[in-house]
Amino acid sequence: MRIGLYPGTFDPVTLGHMDIIRRATSLVDKLVVGVAINQDKSPMFSLEERIGMLRAECVELSEQTGAEIMPYPFKNLLIDCARDVGASIIVRGLRAVADFEYEFQMVGMNRTLDDSVETVFLMAEARHQAIASKLVKEIARLGGDVSRFVTPPVNEALKQRVSKPEGAGTWHQKASDSLK
Repeated sequence: MRIGLYPGTFDPVTLGHMDIIRRATSLVDKLVVGVAINQDKSPMFSLEERIGMLRAECVELSEQTGAEIMPYPFKNLLIDCARDVGASIIVRGLRAVADFEYEFQMVGMNRTLDDSVETVFLMAEARHQAIASKLVKEIARLGGDVSRFVTPPVNEALKQRVSKPEGAGTWHQKASDSLK
């Protein structure tokens, strides 16, 4: 059985992520979607929420492709996670040349740590190349429409998350109040 690992924070899962997941299933029998626990990135959604979103988004895709798709939380080294799940392939999505420079360094380090695990790069479809979770969250926080970047359930989760007040009023409300 060919097992692949597609790691990321998936905060939130975007159409770009789903494109890579869909295409990666043609390379492996089982795709483990490694959900990184990285508090340094200050995730908008909890680990449980991100795993739940991925599970929901991958059910139909798994049925369509016949590949098993399994979200899996991890906080150790990527190469150790690959070993833990039995992956022989790490799948990485690329959007632009800037992504490649970082990924090139990561591959070199991972190959030094374990040269039995290959890294495969998949270019995002052209229509998804500009999508980045960080930008999707920023647009959502500022009241923009992110429906072209995420599925309807994820869009709804984003709307609910950004509509919740973070403390006693938003900075915009506080600024407006101070001008009165």
